[in-house]
Amino acid sequence: MTWVDKYEPESLGDFAGQKKQLDKLKKWYENWNPGDDCLFLHGPPGDGKTSSVYALAKDINLEVFEVNASDDRNKSDIEELAGSASQQMSLTGKKKIILIDEVDGLSGNKDRGGVSAIIDVIKNTKFPVVLTANDPYESKLRSLRRYCELVDFGKVHLSSMTAHLANICEKEGVEADRKLLKRIARKNSGDMRSAINDLEAVARGENEIKKEDLEALGFRDREKEIFEVLKVIFKTMTAKTAKNMANDSEKDPDELFWWIEENVPNEYSKAEDVAKAMDELSKANLFKTRIRRRQNWSLMKYYIGLMTAGVALAKEEKYGGFTRYRPPQRLKRYGRSKGKRKTMDSIHEKIGERFHISSSKMKMEYFPLFKIMLEKDKDTEIYLKKELGLSQREVELIENF
Repeated sequence: MTWVDKYEPESLGDFAGQKKQLDKLKKWYENWNPGDDCLFLHGPPGDGKTSSVYALAKDINLEVFEVNASDDRNKSDIEELAGSASQQMSLTGKKKIILIDEVDGLSGNKDRGGVSAIIDVIKNTKFPVVLTANDPYESKLRSLRRYCELVDFGKVHLSSMTAHLANICEKEGVEADRKLLKRIARKNSGDMRSAINDLEAVARGENEIKKEDLEALGFRDREKEIFEVLKVIFKTMTAKTAKNMANDSEKDPDELFWWIEENVPNEYSKAEDVAKAMDELSKANLFKTRIRRRQNWSLMKYYIGLMTAGVALAKEEKYGGFTRYRPPQRLKRYGRSKGKRKTMDSIHEKIGERFHISSSKMKMEYFPLFKIMLEKDKDTEIYLKKELGLSQREVELIENF
């Protein structure tokens, strides 16, 4: 048995962190009645979304009926599995909770019927329904979110992860310096499942974890890793080395593209080398657009090849010396605007679908109108909140738009 399975939480009280989220889960279940919204747990992999449902079930003796939306994707599959389970009593006589896991595994138009089937289950179920996903704000899930109460699990806190790893070491009789466990936790950036797997890889069958044991994990800080990837791509003179470095890294291709784009002028001092590199990136960007529009993932090799090997071979000769690479400005802007973009998505879901308008039309026409109305008529705020269901934060965003 793997340590992930061995130390799977048996109770909500066994969880490392996520106290507020677990309290919301328990309170939602206790107050749920037929016709109420489902609960939508979302956050990065390894944060305990699925485990929390099973832990709740063990605490109060529930039967969990699980459907994985990534496997059972279409309308007929979901109706046959979750639909029938949501209407029938458990064979054991226990109360039941329906878990539809990984709903973001549905792939847009191809599985659109799957989303409508899930909505039908939520509307008609006799038992509470919980959904999970990494990203609940994907456009394909917009209609589904209207029937859900969202709970953001987020990444497990570093201190909670470290404490949990230390507890496992104590139970396994393995001595480990707290600093080494913290390094394992930090490497996995909030993914508890991955951190336990890494711990098992270096600790199973051992009496002690040593600093050199972490090298077996290819241990690297994630921020340092991207600097190493960039250094290889910019310094190498071979296409294969550049492509292999990108493929072996954990960076999302789009994020890697932004890092390369930002740092070409930092690395290449000759104008002609910069021009050639940017030309390769523009070609890569064309393939990225085609991939998204056509959903043709076979083109990904050309996208990655142009932005890595193409940029690497754009220079006439290798540049020596140290280069200080900068994080992409786009990532900083995305980070600062993340909360605003989520709020904007929520407003569009409420206003856009009510009036059947696009996001751009809402911002261009409706926002200015509502802003003027808010300035001149105090009742407008009441209308926006009561009739359109906007929160105070959403109203304030319109006022300051």
